[in-house]
Amino acid sequence: MNDNQLEGKWKQVKGNFKSKYGELTDDDTTHAEGEFDQMLGRLQEKLGKTKEEIKDEIDKL
Repeated sequence: MNDNQLEGKWKQVKGNFKSKYGELTDDDTTHAEGEFDQMLGRLQEKLGKTKEEIKDEIDKL
């Protein structure tokens, strides 16, 4: 799945992601709307996961 597909899917699943990771806020999940890489970086920092781990998790959701 490429970044554009992941970004589109993210808009569909961010509520599920916030439910799974209670420490995430709306700011974390929408911080960089339109700048998907920046948002992934913020999630990496907050969750302690790699970019690929986060992309894989988004893909699974």
